[in-house]
Amino acid sequence: MEMPFGEARPENGAGLVPTDNSAPHKVDLSSKIKEQKVVVDELSNLKKNRKVYRQQQNSNIFFLADRTEMLSESKNLLDELKKEYQEIENLEKTKIKK
Repeated sequence: MEMPFGEARPENGAGLVPTDNSAPHKVDLSSKIKEQKVVVDELSNLKKNRKVYRQQQNSNIFFLADRTEMLSESKNLLDELKKEYQEIENLEKTKIKK
């Protein structure tokens, strides 16, 4: 199973830039949110003695990681993705009102 920890991060962590192609970005963001929800659920349901590995970005190398730290990072990332998705929806709503 491929681990999404390095791939699911929003680009540069920057704020939203309103563009005409927000629909593809919204779909991509939605799939990342679903993926991150699965990661959070999987990490939440692990037994305490289970080992968790983090994939080195852009490689096939895995390193041992702390389960609680990974869960916390995954939850934070999920929150960021949800916030960005909500901002896109709010922008679309304001465009419709105009």
